[in-house]
Amino acid sequence: MPIKTFRPYTPSRRTITVADFSEITKTAPEKKLVKGIRKSGGRNNTGMVMVRHIGGGHKRAYRQIDFKREKYGIPAKVVSVEYDPNRNARICLLNYADGEKRYIIQPVGLKAGDEVMSGPTAEVKTGNCLPLKNIPDGTFIHALELKAGKGAQLVRSAGSQAQLMAKENDYAHVKMPSGEIRLIPAACCATIGQVGNIEHNNIVIGNAGRKRHRGVKPTVRGGAMNAVDHPMGGGRGHSKGGNIPRSPWNQPSRGLKTRPRKVWDWMIVSDRRKSKAGN
Repeated sequence: MPIKTFRPYTPSRRTITVADFSEITKTAPEKKLVKGIRKSGGRNNTGMVMVRHIGGGHKRAYRQIDFKREKYGIPAKVVSVEYDPNRNARICLLNYADGEKRYIIQPVGLKAGDEVMSGPTAEVKTGNCLPLKNIPDGTFIHALELKAGKGAQLVRSAGSQAQLMAKENDYAHVKMPSGEIRLIPAACCATIGQVGNIEHNNIVIGNAGRKRHRGVKPTVRGGAMNAVDHPMGGGRGHSKGGNIPRSPWNQPSRGLKTRPRKVWDWMIVSDRRKSKAGN
């Protein structure tokens, strides 16, 4: 996916880059696979702001993605590649042999006219979904399940991929995009290949208007506030104030470990932080 630049007729246009959408083959979504989204504005059921900097933005329709891929043994043909405003990856519209249509995340190289299939007997090729126990070691995968039958939860963003390292008893060793190696039940399914739209990280937003269009409101620095409004506020110049950095809910923001020890920590073979430190 090439990146498009502009002639700098304004200062912000000099740095703005956008996707050229050359891979998109259909602009209107499949109506039967679309439903509405109610925006929250970052507020809970009582109207209190729980997540700041959320609000506004363009109206979107949600495309229902088939993360389970449970139609085993039924071949499907890729009808189109479409844009999805709710994710940074592209999506593909599949037309199954029995007439049903579903959306999946587009992997690199999958285009209109190709055929895909899911199930233990499917061929190991891009776009096919198989259980980990039926995938050869060293294969790059995405849309990975954590619990068999629940649907893909891992490695779904643009350009991401994991690698199946080995299989041991009922578990598979999978190297995640972060570098972490963890155990995943071998009965869980994954899709072959890398998620498409790999140039997404190279896009530069460039100005505040594009950010607001995406539903992101401005963020004010804590150091620019008064002491009563933020722990880092107050003072003259770039003073950090005399308070301990805390969240609006009085949670210390530096040094306190907030991730509790979970029962599945034994499934992490190599921690992502240790692996990066070793390099």
